[in-house]
Amino acid sequence: MRRTAVPFIVIAATALVALLVYGLLAVGESTTIDDAVARGERPAAPDRTLPLLGGGEGSLSQFRGKPVVVNFWASWCEPCKDEAPALRKAQARLKAAGGTVVGVTVDDSTPDSQAFVKEHRLAFPSLRDVDGRLGEEFGRTGVPETFVIDAQGRVAAVSRGMVDDAFFARELPKVLP
Repeated sequence: MRRTAVPFIVIAATALVALLVYGLLAVGESTTIDDAVARGERPAAPDRTLPLLGGGEGSLSQFRGKPVVVNFWASWCEPCKDEAPALRKAQARLKAAGGTVVGVTVDDSTPDSQAFVKEHRLAFPSLRDVDGRLGEEFGRTGVPETFVIDAQGRVAAVSRGMVDDAFFARELPKVLP
C-alpha cells in the first residue's frame, strides 16, 4: 500500500504546482478599459451602429476626429437626473470645440427616454443600446457611466458613477484642442 501512495502523492503535488503556475500566468495584465486608462493608456473605444433616440441610426465612429463624451443613462436613474446639468455644460464646451456628448440609453423605453431628454433639456444625440452589447463592450456595470474619448476614438477617462462639473473640468482638457 505504501508503494502506491508515493506515486499518487507525487502526481498530485505535480498537478497542484502546474495549476498554480497556470493560474499565475493566466492572470497576466488586465485588459479592461478602466485598467488601461489607469495605466495611462488610451484603449480604442468600442463602436457599433445603434438606433438613435428619435429615429435613424448612429455610431460613435461618425464622430471620429472630434472629442466625444459617451454617457450611459436611463430615465429611471436618479443619479442620471442629478448629472444632467453637468452634461449640458460639457455639451456646450464640446460643441464649441467641434465635439459632442453622446448619450446611450439603457433598459429604457423610447417614450420615457424622450421625456427625460425634454425635461432635462439635453441637446445631444442619444443612441439606444437595445441589446446591451455596446454597454458590454465598454464594461458597463450600471448607470450612469461616462467615457471621455479623444479625437482618435480612444478612451481618455472613465467614470463609473455620476459625473459633475469637477469631473469635466479635470478630464475634458485631455481631449480638447
